[in-house]
Amino acid sequence: MTRPDYALVTGASQGLGKFFARALAARKQNVVLVARSGEKLEALAGELRDSHKVLAEALVCDLAAPSAGRQLALRLRERDLSIGLLVNNAGFGLQGEFVKLPLERQLEMIRLHDSAAVELTFELLPHMVGRGRGGIINVSSMAGFQPIPYAALYSATKAFLTTFSMALREELRRSGVKVVTLCPGRLRADPEEADGQEERSKVPGGEQGHEEVVKEALKKLDAGGGLVIPGRVNRLTVAAQRLIPPNAVPKIVARMSKP
Repeated sequence: MTRPDYALVTGASQGLGKFFARALAARKQNVVLVARSGEKLEALAGELRDSHKVLAEALVCDLAAPSAGRQLALRLRERDLSIGLLVNNAGFGLQGEFVKLPLERQLEMIRLHDSAAVELTFELLPHMVGRGRGGIINVSSMAGFQPIPYAALYSATKAFLTTFSMALREELRRSGVKVVTLCPGRLRADPEEADGQEERSKVPGGEQGHEEVVKEALKKLDAGGGLVIPGRVNRLTVAAQRLIPPNAVPKIVARMSKP
């Protein structure tokens, strides 16, 4: 009997991960949902089973812990869960002066954005390559295209994820495994979350809807993978930065990002 395929979505309990899970389930894709909040994961898994009649597994895991990606991959093998699509989405942001932010929290951000994504990719990729099909969606950010003072480590982790993901796509071009590098701007507040009604400052290019971003990512996956920068203004912003002297970019960004 052939094992069912699953899409693994990290950070699935809220935000973009939750919308990825719903969109994939609507495509009749079985899902493995990963996050720290067991209650939210179980509620979402139940919703997807009822609404779309798919298999939905909830795995509680703190991917900011050391070697968490490898430990999660081991749990998947123990449960005989075959992963055909990996969505590396889990993440969080910190704002403030690098030297004044808690070091351990900053190290957690590196492990979550970069180490866990690399570990999961390394552990799950051979299975995809062996079958000659599969997909990886790495959720990076517009922040990865320039250094951002007062969010220095956040932008650095996203720069790493973007370059790693885009390079990996070229390595896998003939393997049948498609890689999408997703770099959204700021997302609209999730109306289902308690903090969704807080007043938010305006940003260039405006805020983007979760559904719109997920739709563009899955469209690019269907087309064979590649870089996705949702929003015309965001794409123009990235292109325009190439015309600015590199030393000037952090100075300009610092004026906008200083708390």
